Amino acid sequence: MTDIMPLDRQLCFSLYSASLAMTQLYKPLLAPLGLTYPQYLIMLILWEHDGVSLKDIGGRLGQKSGALTPVLKRLEQDGLVQRIRDEKDERALNIKLTEQGEALRKEAAKVGPCVAEACGMPIPELVALKAKLEELRTNLLASEK
Repeated sequence: MTDIMPLDRQLCFSLYSASLAMTQLYKPLLAPLGLTYPQYLIMLILWEHDGVSLKDIGGRLGQKSGALTPVLKRLEQDGLVQRIRDEKDERALNIKLTEQGEALRKEAAKVGPCVAEACGMPIPELVALKAKLEELRTNLLASEK
């Protein structure tokens, strides 16, 4: 029988704890915007390309549409997005920014630099780390098939 590797040597725990630390960092930065971290991710997608389908948002975030629905409903209640049925396919839902949602972009632009500074690493190192994490995600998803 082999011993189990201790927690502090587990890659999964390093990723998990870094992810928790990152989302905790975002909380006070997003609070003045009135956004949660999941809402912020959706808004980032919409600020990049407005009028995106719910299916596309789910694909970008690696989430099922059902998990995103409550987040989108809240964004709609807050006046930041509109959920619009697709004219060609009644089952499809498109998400569009409102004027208020678009206006929030300017304030949200301040978040990224704060996060980069808090990471305490030079930008090229952060870019390289991001690339390695994307490679890891791709490999993990491929291994599931």
